[in-house]
Amino acid sequence: MLAVTSFGGPQAHLAHFHKILVTKRNYLSEADLMELNSLCQILPGPSSTQTLVAVGFKIGGTSLAYLTLLVWTLPSVIFMTIMAISLFDIEQKNWSLEFTRFIQPMAVGFISYAAYSISVKTINTKTGISLMIMAAVTSYFIQTPFVFPAILFVAGLISALKYRAQPKEEKKKISIRWTSLILWAGVLVFAALMGWATKKVPEVTRPIRLFENFYRNGSLVFGGGQVLAPMLYTEFVKKDSTEEHVRPVEFSKKPFLNHDEFLTGYAIVQTLPGPVFAFSAFIGSLSMREYGTFGEIMGAFMSALGIFLPGTFLIFFVIRFWDSLKKYRAIRASLEGITAASAGLIAASAVILFQPLDNTVMNFAFTIGTFCMLAFTRVPAPYIILGGLALGLLL
Repeated sequence: MLAVTSFGGPQAHLAHFHKILVTKRNYLSEADLMELNSLCQILPGPSSTQTLVAVGFKIGGTSLAYLTLLVWTLPSVIFMTIMAISLFDIEQKNWSLEFTRFIQPMAVGFISYAAYSISVKTINTKTGISLMIMAAVTSYFIQTPFVFPAILFVAGLISALKYRAQPKEEKKKISIRWTSLILWAGVLVFAALMGWATKKVPEVTRPIRLFENFYRNGSLVFGGGQVLAPMLYTEFVKKDSTEEHVRPVEFSKKPFLNHDEFLTGYAIVQTLPGPVFAFSAFIGSLSMREYGTFGEIMGAFMSALGIFLPGTFLIFFVIRFWDSLKKYRAIRASLEGITAASAGLIAASAVILFQPLDNTVMNFAFTIGTFCMLAFTRVPAPYIILGGLALGLLL
């Protein structure tokens, strides 16, 4: 259900998760969900995906966690692969994506509502309000990927100073299993070595280099799909300094995307439910287009595998000793600051994502209208999105 209804990007996903997992299904409490989400915010990788994987692990262990990962990512990865395979035909027929123009301001409405919902339900102290505002202002003016974990760490540290207000609990011995961390680091090193070793090998090894590239990016990116996009642009699309046009970049003598293809794919993924990181499948598929349909599918699979695996390994490592770690009062106190800062980051992201849009009455109306529908009506999110797409087609 979440994989086909969670529109709005990683910041807005949390509101969907709360509605389905907490309110409707009662799989876990609101506090547990916010805890897991805050934990995932300070780890590299797709935070919404990691949150769901952590929920799966908490309920049913490793097997359910991997199944959760598969079910959550598969629909959007398949669709982005199909879109990449069909891109040439779409370009030839001059089909327009103009009907999706209302989705961006509506996504900002989803994100704004997520920030509002989280702040109202979880922030109830002066410290929390102050940290939320400071996080929003800082992340607005310092827009770099590494500012996200830094803000969350500092906010958690500040609220941890109030640890005496937390009730004492019997501490458990922290037992750390290093298997997942070793697996993450081992795959990272092995993929890097394979990528280096195959640079001058025939192009049949291209999927290996794709996996290495996306695994490396998945291990370094903080802040979700919006942060991933500029990183991938610098990796896969290159501007020719001697000409005005944008040409495909040469990555070990293989063509990737041009500017228009990249923006087309990013626009498409913004209209989909599920993880924005599925954009990797689009890039991977296009990078293998000269090898036919099977090559395109292989490129999409290796790229998606590379981008989602590192975050999964890291959350598996941390979640195993998290319950023991949070028995310490300072750790529990730090969650107030981390949660407040998370709400601030979401609020700032709503402003940041709205700014590139045209300052038209229509865009403001769709953003505010989406927020109001989510806040004051019971219209399901998919119907709101479908309504926006229908209006785009009509207008």
